[in-house]
Amino acid sequence: MIRCYNEEDNIGQLLHGILQQTVRNVAIIIVDSGSTDATLSITSRFPVKIVTIKPEDFSFGRSLNAGCKAASSEFIIIASAHVYPVYKNWIDCLLAPFSDPKVALVYGKQRGNKNTKYSEHQVFAKWFPDKSNPNQNHPFCNNANAAIRRKIWEQLPYNEDLTGLEDLDWAKRAMKLGLKIVYDANAEVVHVHNETPLQIYNRYRREAIALKRILPDEHFHFGDFIFLFLTNVLSDYVAALRKSMFGRNWAGIPRFRLMQFLGTYRGFTQRGLLTSRIKQTFYYPNHNRQQIKTLRPQKGHGMLVDYQTGERSYREDH
Repeated sequence: MIRCYNEEDNIGQLLHGILQQTVRNVAIIIVDSGSTDATLSITSRFPVKIVTIKPEDFSFGRSLNAGCKAASSEFIIIASAHVYPVYKNWIDCLLAPFSDPKVALVYGKQRGNKNTKYSEHQVFAKWFPDKSNPNQNHPFCNNANAAIRRKIWEQLPYNEDLTGLEDLDWAKRAMKLGLKIVYDANAEVVHVHNETPLQIYNRYRREAIALKRILPDEHFHFGDFIFLFLTNVLSDYVAALRKSMFGRNWAGIPRFRLMQFLGTYRGFTQRGLLTSRIKQTFYYPNHNRQQIKTLRPQKGHGMLVDYQTGERSYREDH
């Protein structure tokens, strides 16, 4: 199952990669929330089942629940619609830890491609290290590249009201039941992000709003914004200099880090209920407002594959 919206540039490579896996007989379920480009035309060339949801009904958790409900097998692979596997045993690596009945979720490594912003390469390296962790003691995980046990989802459906981090919230609740979260570095994908500075800002803002709900005792003050912006820019500059990549990235590094931590700060200081206009900014930022009267989701909401078949989001970088 693939949660998607306007993913014509990426979804074909992902689907092709799934069909090249050593695991066969993969049932792919696509959850589309109003694509207006060639996404559905491309997916029609592959053996997929399509589930549709109305744009006004979209949330990340609601799309996941729709896909999981349509699935029927013991394990569900979840991947972003703009990732693709690096190796043909990607699915095998995600499924192997489930031999332990206490494992509820497994997530894998993510890396960028040649177009990925330098600071995001640094984020991927920090969040998804080269060493696996068979039983981590925090709920950080990422639905861009993960697998869950379906019977656990039946007990713990995804929170449909969060603006993001529904994966971290799910893992947190699973851990309260005594279940395990596993990180497998061998289950590697390339994650393609091609965001404008405003999209980066909005992504971290909506995730901060969600994190504040998931961990209500957490805070992110203006001083945190300044400190993390400066220290991360400095760290990125040092790393870029060591790799002889400073010249091409000197301007992009502070731009990315500013949007990352300013978005986080604004998300934590958000007060009151989210308006439809704010949600539209989060979920459908590029859509012509005169063509839409309801909410529409942000490009690329991710994918579930059904087999017949915190860390804190603002602190991982420093």
